[in-house]
Amino acid sequence: MDWDEFAGWSKQIADWGAQYHKTLRDRPVRAQTAPGAIAAQLPARPPDQPEAMDEILRDFENIVMPGMTHWQHPRFFAYFCANAAPPSMLAEQLVNTVAAQCMLWQTSPAATELEGRMIDWMRQALGLADGVTGVIQDSASSATLSAVLTMRERATGYTGNRHGLSGKGPLRIYCSDQVHSSIDRACWVAGIGQDNLIKIPGQGPRFGMDAAALDAAIRADIAAGHTPAGIIAITGGTGVGGSDDLTAIARVAQDHDLYTHLDAAWAGSAMICPEFRDAFWAGVDAYDSIVFNPHKWLGAQFDCSIQFLRDAEPQLNTLKIEPEYLKTSGDAVTNYSEWTIPLGRRFRALKLWFLLRSYGLDGLQTRIRNHVAWAEELCEAIRALDGFDISTNPILSLFSFRCPGDDAAQQRLVDALNDDGRIYLTQGSFDGRKVIRVQVGQFDTTRDDVMAVARVVQEVWEAIR
Repeated sequence: MDWDEFAGWSKQIADWGAQYHKTLRDRPVRAQTAPGAIAAQLPARPPDQPEAMDEILRDFENIVMPGMTHWQHPRFFAYFCANAAPPSMLAEQLVNTVAAQCMLWQTSPAATELEGRMIDWMRQALGLADGVTGVIQDSASSATLSAVLTMRERATGYTGNRHGLSGKGPLRIYCSDQVHSSIDRACWVAGIGQDNLIKIPGQGPRFGMDAAALDAAIRADIAAGHTPAGIIAITGGTGVGGSDDLTAIARVAQDHDLYTHLDAAWAGSAMICPEFRDAFWAGVDAYDSIVFNPHKWLGAQFDCSIQFLRDAEPQLNTLKIEPEYLKTSGDAVTNYSEWTIPLGRRFRALKLWFLLRSYGLDGLQTRIRNHVAWAEELCEAIRALDGFDISTNPILSLFSFRCPGDDAAQQRLVDALNDDGRIYLTQGSFDGRKVIRVQVGQFDTTRDDVMAVARVVQEVWEAIR
């Protein structure tokens, strides 16, 4: 393909993309294919000869698209949305075209310096303290792993990387039982081990861990000869929105000199709205590491996760490695590959720059406020359905409910709803029972889209009960 052909096909794909988004409401939200159906249409061997782009795109439309779940669908209420606002997509087209590997300042100075400025823009937008720095990660999982590795190194006097963990004794990490599974995985990968991730039961209206129970668990571990290494708090947990009392948890951490990480992957975006900060953000400036995902609720195309750091040195002391071929001569510069686990880095800051300039904080705040209000309204509509119960009330724009019947009935309704195709929901678990989970956050959803959930739930339930 030459560059004139590239330009022509790029225009055609852009036109296809615009039409795709305009007609998303006409498609079922979740892919309606059976396992193996897509693979069965693909040749077992790679082609020996080149094939025409029009044929490739025709197969994309006929083979690939029927097997895609439409994450940008306005009636996607499952998981947390991975949004992609149009300006963000345009920025990604430029990033893909330039195709820079932005591991060091010298490999793309603009990428490094724009990243630093975007992190500071977002620091201000979320109301974090002056002096907080950070780095753009691919996902919250990577940020959390970076934080857990830093906890490990700090607790071992920064000897774990060099000497290994043998003879160090059990290191302990503490969190609530509402945390995302990425916390467990980070402890696996960091060599901490599942048994040394101590989960404190969530309680109260926001299902946060009890600070007194946390303190008692730490003291018991010290008495038993274990080494506490860090605490992971949450704001807006994945299951039902669990949120810790950040001030109380930070006080326990300070009493025991423990490194702290805050997982605000989803709910952190809502903190651009000052009215939510007293309830969910008070005490945040005491945390050593904070992660939130602009690729969830703010509209930055996946992947784009910001890890804020109160002091970058502990993480740099954990992750920085500098062979001769990566050294930078001349003036001191920031090399963000030293702040993260991967060496290679995409130019993720550009889509934040396009996004924030295109909508402004006012436009993004309006969307989030609407989603929160519409979720509360939808919750009351489902509460009014005969025999339905609200399991957990809205925490920001996330709530859960149960239909009449046992756990099998909940799964039967979820499966029927998703096979119906008009909306997409997922099941979850709360208090030992299966629940049906609703999260409002798709970038272009409307009140009509949101309120349609109650109508579709009622219609599908009446058809299957």
